[in-house]
Amino acid sequence: MFSQPMLFLAVLLLIGLVAKNQSLIIAVAFLLILKLIGLDSKVFPFLQSKGINIGVTVITIAVLVPIATGDIGFKQLGEAVKSSYAWIALGAGIAVAIIAKYGLTLLEDDPHITTALVFGTILAVALFQGVAVGPLIGAGIAYLFMKLTELFS
Repeated sequence: MFSQPMLFLAVLLLIGLVAKNQSLIIAVAFLLILKLIGLDSKVFPFLQSKGINIGVTVITIAVLVPIATGDIGFKQLGEAVKSSYAWIALGAGIAVAIIAKYGLTLLEDDPHITTALVFGTILAVALFQGVAVGPLIGAGIAYLFMKLTELFS
């Protein structure tokens, strides 16, 4: 019952409780419950292979809700393109999506890097009230720095 993964999850739950981070608490509790009721061998492989895509889809849905409700429409889009900040945001959105694409490749190809990125994300979520989109973007940023390092080596 108290295997290394269970102990690790229990420590993460404690960190989430101390940091009062609801996302971390829910995520860890969900995983602990799956392990305790024995569904981990069936659900974890699915979550590991499809979880990021599901999460990105949920985030995309949340971002598109203002369009669906009518809070954002063509009028707001037209007004936004007149703003220099909107152009900066457009460029940042493009850059992050491209960086994340390379991050996904790194996460798939290099498991030991994944461990460090996931732990960094957990620390950021628990200690700094970060949001757990970090592994994908973090991997993309890591990928870019790795390529820069290779370039100058």
